[in-house]
Amino acid sequence: MPIKLGLIGKTNTGKTTFFNSATLSSEEISSYPFTTTSPITGISHAISLCVHPEFNVQDNPHNSKCVEGWRYIPIELIDLPGLIKDAWKGKGLGNQFLSIAAQSDALLHVVDASGGIDSTGKITEIGNGDPLSDFADIEEELILWYQKILEGNREKISKLIRTGSDIVDAVTDLYRGVGVEKSHVKETLMMTKLDDKNFDNFNMIDTKKLASYLRKISKPTLIVANKIDIDGADKNFDRLRERYNDSIVIPVSGDSEFSLRRAEQKGLIKYSPGSEEFKILQSDKLNKKQIDALNFIKKGIMGEYMRTGVQFAINVAVFKLLKMNSVYPVANEKKLSDKKGRILPDLFLLKDGATINDLAKEIHTDLVKGLLYGKDLKYNLRLPVDYQLRDRDVVSLVSAVKK
Repeated sequence: MPIKLGLIGKTNTGKTTFFNSATLSSEEISSYPFTTTSPITGISHAISLCVHPEFNVQDNPHNSKCVEGWRYIPIELIDLPGLIKDAWKGKGLGNQFLSIAAQSDALLHVVDASGGIDSTGKITEIGNGDPLSDFADIEEELILWYQKILEGNREKISKLIRTGSDIVDAVTDLYRGVGVEKSHVKETLMMTKLDDKNFDNFNMIDTKKLASYLRKISKPTLIVANKIDIDGADKNFDRLRERYNDSIVIPVSGDSEFSLRRAEQKGLIKYSPGSEEFKILQSDKLNKKQIDALNFIKKGIMGEYMRTGVQFAINVAVFKLLKMNSVYPVANEKKLSDKKGRILPDLFLLKDGATINDLAKEIHTDLVKGLLYGKDLKYNLRLPVDYQLRDRDVVSLVSAVKK
């Protein structure tokens, strides 16, 4: 299953532009509230340096693609409808939003860094809005939704605990549908100092505290400071970084990235997503307005922030927030190929700490049954089944069961 990243935020923050630029889709972009009225899914990519040059071979990618030495790994991007106040109560598109957001592995919270929307998400004069408050508003909705789940199931949890169940197991089971793991609940109870308190004595402050911490670690989130190309956005970007210093804040110009990808698609420029530069190929086919726009992107965006930020945000979400490692399994260790002769065909994204055994499960369940060991093909080392894989490992699996 591909990694799922959910785009959240108020209306008019530029979520759909970000989505379109990352997927080269053309969903409707409008300043009307709730232009996105249902979740829209598209395929984007996380990008990682390919290993094939290290082995001096030419790869034949199958589940990903390799462009100029970079592997493009498919991930699912979900553009979610804008949230409104009291969405956790089911207002607006709240229930639909929250249930889909829950299925995401990580969230990209898009704010309008230019301050160009009011508290309800309507367009206002640049600088009148406050992206810090916008972020806090949406975050509060998510926390209240987590708390609502807990408060609405108090009797169920109490009964489970009375009949011998552990509070960690009971709470984990309650939130399993939103991607909460046992380790998340354990950490939450410990860090909130609720692990020694009887659940029946939890008050609203306690459940809010639990919901807040659990939401934070179970659904890692980075802040996308969008519209960084607009005057004044840089000051709000600095404010966001200072106020939310425990979160990753990335400056982004969704409009600039969308323009570059469209121009690249038409063959007007040479540009790789996430790159710090681009090259104009057909200046004679560009009008003055287009040339001015490209010059602005080159100086105002890349000159100031190195990149437009769209691809960078996706990469940071996958490799930093979710702590994923790129692993290349092959069947034929001498040819570095699969059974069809494709060289370095597949790349799997595995959580940090994943083992040879976990990789075998990803490839095929039968492979695990007779798994003997793995082999590191960079260093010609035999690896035990509990060896924790590292980023850009190339391995073959040796099993008593042939698949």
